[in-house]
Amino acid sequence: MRLRPYAWLPWPLRWLARALTVLLALALVLTGVVVHTVRKSYPQVDGSLRLPGLTGNVEIYRDKSGIPQIYADTSEDLFMAQGFVHAQDRFWEMDFRRHVTAGRLSELFGEATLDSDKAIRTMGWRRVAEQELSELSERTRRYLDAYAKGVNAWLKANPNASDRSLEYSVLKATGVDAEPEPWTALDSVAWLKAMAWDLRSNMEDEIDRALVLTKLPRDRVEQLYPGYPFDEHAPIVTRGAIRQDRFDQTAAPRLRAGTRPHGPAAAALAQAARTLDAVPGTMSTAERDGIGSNSWVVSGEHTRSGKPLLANDPHLSAAMPSVWYQTGLHCRELSERCSYDVTGFTFSGVPGVVIGHTDKIAWGFTNLGPDVADLFLEQVTGDTYLYQGEQVKLEKRQEKIKVAGGDTVTIEVRSTRHGPLINEVMGDVKPSAGANAVALQWTALMPGRTADAIFALNEAGDWHEFRAAAALFEVPAQNLVYADTSGNIGYQAPGRIPVRAKGDGTWPVPGWTGEYDWKTAPIPYDRLPSVENPPEGYIVTANNAVIDPRRYQPLLTKDWSYGYRSQRITDRLREAIAKGDVDASTMSSIQQDTRNGLAETLVPALMDVELAGAAVQARELLKDWDGSQGVGSAPAAYFNAVWRHLLSATFDDDLPEGARASGGDRWYVVVRRLLDTPDDPFWDDTTTRGRTETRDDILRQAMADAYQEVSELLGPDVRAWRWGDLHRLTLTNASLGTSGIAPVEALFNRGPLSVAGGKDAVDATGWNVAKGYAVTSVPSMRMVVDLADLDKSRWINLTGASGHAFHANYWDQAETWARGELLPMRSKPDSVKQAAVHTLRLRP
Repeated sequence: MRLRPYAWLPWPLRWLARALTVLLALALVLTGVVVHTVRKSYPQVDGSLRLPGLTGNVEIYRDKSGIPQIYADTSEDLFMAQGFVHAQDRFWEMDFRRHVTAGRLSELFGEATLDSDKAIRTMGWRRVAEQELSELSERTRRYLDAYAKGVNAWLKANPNASDRSLEYSVLKATGVDAEPEPWTALDSVAWLKAMAWDLRSNMEDEIDRALVLTKLPRDRVEQLYPGYPFDEHAPIVTRGAIRQDRFDQTAAPRLRAGTRPHGPAAAALAQAARTLDAVPGTMSTAERDGIGSNSWVVSGEHTRSGKPLLANDPHLSAAMPSVWYQTGLHCRELSERCSYDVTGFTFSGVPGVVIGHTDKIAWGFTNLGPDVADLFLEQVTGDTYLYQGEQVKLEKRQEKIKVAGGDTVTIEVRSTRHGPLINEVMGDVKPSAGANAVALQWTALMPGRTADAIFALNEAGDWHEFRAAAALFEVPAQNLVYADTSGNIGYQAPGRIPVRAKGDGTWPVPGWTGEYDWKTAPIPYDRLPSVENPPEGYIVTANNAVIDPRRYQPLLTKDWSYGYRSQRITDRLREAIAKGDVDASTMSSIQQDTRNGLAETLVPALMDVELAGAAVQARELLKDWDGSQGVGSAPAAYFNAVWRHLLSATFDDDLPEGARASGGDRWYVVVRRLLDTPDDPFWDDTTTRGRTETRDDILRQAMADAYQEVSELLGPDVRAWRWGDLHRLTLTNASLGTSGIAPVEALFNRGPLSVAGGKDAVDATGWNVAKGYAVTSVPSMRMVVDLADLDKSRWINLTGASGHAFHANYWDQAETWARGELLPMRSKPDSVKQAAVHTLRLRP
C-alpha cells in the first residue's frame, strides 16, 4: 500500500505540494530542526511523574535497549502503566492502526487509501469488535479500561503534535491536522481483528484456484496444489484420535478418505481478489507465502539443564517499527489483587503479553492456518439474493468515509446470510444468469473471546490452566506450544474452526443451494488435537500439517505449509539429541538455519543438463554446495536466481498474473514432481510458436537467464557474488515510509541490511520471485526460553522499543537481529534492576 498524502490534490498542486515538502524536509535536516522536533516527543524515562487514576506507586525500569519492566501492586495499575508506556514509545503506531481497523485511513491520507477503507468498512471490523467487547468478561473490560486510562494520561500530557511524534508534524506540514481522539477499550479489541486478518488462512488460495481454472483444466490446476507430503514431512501431532468426543493422544485412529470441492465464477471473483488486496497488512504484507512461524519445545530429558527449552520466531512482514514491543509486567506480590508476573512480546495498543513466559510457564505461537474463511458465490438480483429456491432480502447498511481534502464518500454494504459482498467494494458486478457476487464468511466477523484469552494465558501456572486459557483463544487459530518449570511440555490447537455441511473449503462454492453452509457450532475445543509430554520428548510446529486427516476428522484445512521448515527443525533436533547437546544456544542455532530444502532435489537436475557459455562457470558454484544461504554465499545467490527464472519460465505463460508463482514451498513440491515428467505441458512455453519446450530446455534457459541477471547486478566474477548483496531488507515505516516522497521516507525508513536465509528456510527471510530478491517477510522476533533459569532466556526484536525516528532505540536491535544474535531476556527483579539504565516512578 502506497500512502500518498497529496493524492486528493489536482496534479499541478500535488506537484507543488511535494516540491515544497521536499524543500521543507531538506531545510529541516540541514538546520537540525528535525532532531529538535523529534526529541520533544522522546519519552521521559527517569524521575517521577504523577499519573491520575493510579491507586499506588508504579516503577518502570528500562535497560539500554529501552525495554520496560513494570512493577505495580494491583493488576489495574499494572495495565494502566503498560498503556502509558506503550503510548510513550508507540502512540503514532497505535493511532495509525486504529485508523486502519476502523476503515479511517483516508482521514489522514486522502484518496490514496480509500479502497482500503472501503474494504475494511465492508467487512465491518470495528462493528464486530463492538459486539465482542460487550461479550468479554467483566475483568477483561476492567483491564482494557485501565490500559486506556494510561494511554489517555500520556495523551493529555502531550497536547501538541510535535510532542507526540514526528509523523504528526509531517502530516501537519502537508495540511492534515491529525488530532488524535482519546483511546478506548474498543480500539484495543479492534486491533485483534487486524491480527486475525493478517493470520487468516487460505482465502487467497481459494480465489487463485478459481482464477487459474479460467485458463487451465481442473486436473492441471490441482497439479499446482499438491497434497501435503505426510510420508516425508511429519505433522505436528503424530498419534491419537477422537475417542468419546474428545481428542485422546493414546487413541488408535481409523483411517478415512477426504472429499473434493466445487468450482467458481470468474468475474465476481476477480473483483473480490482486488478487494482482498486493498486491505493493508498490519502484521504481514501481500506476500502471503512468507507469512508463517517456527516454534518448538524440548523436554528436560534431552537438555543439558534437565528442564525444558522453548523457541519461537513468528514470520511476519518487515515492519518499522516492529509489530512487537518487549515488556515485563510484574506484580510485586502475587495475589488476587495482582496476579501477573509475565515477560514477553506485546502489541502496542493491546494490554498484556501475547507471547512469552510467566514465572512458571512459557508458550509460543505459530499460525495453525485452519480454513476459517469461505467465499460463497451468490446470485444477486436487485436487492435480493437466491437461497434454496427463494429470493431473500439482502441486509444493507451505509458507511460514510471522510477523505482528507475531499468530499465524504458513502458506500452501501450489502450482505447475504454468508457475509458481506466483498466484490462490490471495487466496482459493481453486472447481473448475469449465474453467480454475480462473492460473499465472505469468516470466523473473525463473529464476536469472540480472544481478549479474555490473553489475560488468562498471562496468569496460567500449569498445563491445565494453560489449556483453559487456550480454549478462549478463538481467532486467529494458533498452534500453541507449552513448557513449564516442573518439566512438562505440550501442544494445543485452539480456535473457532467451522464444520461444513459439504465441501473442503479449497474452492469458492455456490451459496444459493445451502448445501455448503457452515454448521451452527464449530469444532468443539475438546476435539481439537492436543499432546502432553509426548514420548519423543519434543514438539515442532512450523505451519506444517497438524495431523494426518486420514486419522482425524473433521477437516481442519488442506492448505498447509508443506513441512520443509518443520522437518529441518526436527532433523536438527534429532541430531542434537543424539549428541546429548541441547541447550539454549542449540535452539538459537536452529533458528538461524539457512538451508534451502529444494537444493538437494533441484541441483542434481541442473547438473544433468547440457549447458554451454558463461553460465557454466556459475553452475560450478553449485557442485559442492550444501544448500546453506549465508549472506556471503555465491552458490545461494546463483541458485535463488535460477529458481526465480525457472518458476517464471515454467508457469508465467500458463497462469493469470494475480496467481503466478511466488516461490513458497508449495512450488517446491510442484517442481519436484514436474522434474520426474520432462514432457509435462507445464514445461512448454506456450508463447513460442512451432516449438514445444521440455524440462531440460527450461532448466537450461533458467540457468542462462540467472547468470545474465546476477552478472549485471553483481559483476561477472561469479566467485565474488554474495547472496546478501541481492537479499536485502529495508525497514519501511508502515505509514509515511511509503509516501513516495524520498526525503520523508528517509526520515522514517532504515537499512538496507544484508540478511541470510530464504523463503522456506528455518531462517525464513521471504522474498517474491516475481518481484526480485528484496526481503518481504522475516522472523519478526526470536525468543528462546530456558525453564531451568528464566533469567537465562534470550530474545531479540526486529527493530527496537521506540517508535520515534532518530531515538537511540528506534532500530538498535536490527543489526543484532540480522546477525542472528539474541539479547538477555531478564525477568527476575534483581537482574532487571541491575541492568536498568533508567528508572521512572509513577505515582497517583
